[in-house]
Amino acid sequence: MSLKENINENRLPKHIAIIMDGNGRWAKKLGMARTFGHENGAKAVRQVVEGCAELGVENLTLYAFSTENWKRPKLEVQTLMRLLISSLKKEIKTLHNNNIKLCTIGNLDSLPTKVYKELTEVIEKTKLNTRMTLTVALSYGSREELINTIKEISIKVKNNIISPEKIDESIINEHLYTRNLPDVDLLIRTSGEQRISNFLLWQIAYAELYFTDTLWPDFTKEDLYKAIIEYQKRERRFGKTSEQIS
Repeated sequence: MSLKENINENRLPKHIAIIMDGNGRWAKKLGMARTFGHENGAKAVRQVVEGCAELGVENLTLYAFSTENWKRPKLEVQTLMRLLISSLKKEIKTLHNNNIKLCTIGNLDSLPTKVYKELTEVIEKTKLNTRMTLTVALSYGSREELINTIKEISIKVKNNIISPEKIDESIINEHLYTRNLPDVDLLIRTSGEQRISNFLLWQIAYAELYFTDTLWPDFTKEDLYKAIIEYQKRERRFGKTSEQIS
């Protein structure tokens, strides 16, 4: 019996974010190069995307490549970029079949021209899909995002477009990469690491955190269901007491 049957579809997280970690260690356990792990990690992406769409999750954000990842060995970075292009080409049919819209967040100007071109083409082709929004964080760093946000707001204050007294959470949200997304409800990280790693620091302020020892290439729909079931067991108080929530 699938764990899916234990999920209350009326209490699904509206936004799930995942730090996909463990590709390198998974490959090392098999005596293979790290790039082999990244290649197999793409299968887990398909499992999770399909699983979320089937359940009715409205937003899924995947941490695919951080600003810090540019420091990795050149061959590994090249492989990741090559995999990204091939995955986009392969998965366009899956995105359409599941009525999924693709978006991206991050410093896209730093991406190779070929990757940027392929990415924007898929985004354009899927922009009218409505079942779920799949956001891929590429060349993304939350601190860089917040710095850019502060700069943009500061310029508007300087030019009298925004009054300092009017700056609140909604103003900040409007200037983030994720301006069209709700806050994260459930953050999942695989591979046993229990860090946020500069991912959506503002957006996960009240997210439920779920850490699993499963390495990303081994992560399946059942692992996703397990995380959602754990999420549904938790009481989300947002600073209130249990009595106020009930």
